[in-house]
Amino acid sequence: QVHLVESGGGLVQAGGSLRLSCAASGRIYSINAMGWYRQAPGKQRELVATITSGGMTNYADSVKGRFTISRDNAKNTVYLQMNSLEPEDTAVYYCNADIKNDGWGAPPNNYWGQGTQVTVSS
Repeated sequence: QVHLVESGGGLVQAGGSLRLSCAASGRIYSINAMGWYRQAPGKQRELVATITSGGMTNYADSVKGRFTISRDNAKNTVYLQMNSLEPEDTAVYYCNADIKNDGWGAPPNNYWGQGTQVTVSS
């Protein structure tokens, strides 16, 4: 079993910053791509940012230049630094990861965290 636990969410004023963390634990041999998604009330879940095991990143246009995704492989942790926050960023943010559970030939499994609330006031 693998668990992803997010932290760092909260209430912040527009223009402020937050740093989200997501730590993976359990049966982990290696972690491939990791990412952050978000879901606002009444909307579908959308991709925010992803990062591969090689460090290549991808961002949604709405957060490009404001958010930065990074990872610490020694800690099995991915981060999302959010600057210049806007009310439109208000959502539940979810961590996602592709994880190999052993060293055999099986493909990786995909896992989701429970989510952390980010609220930006104007």
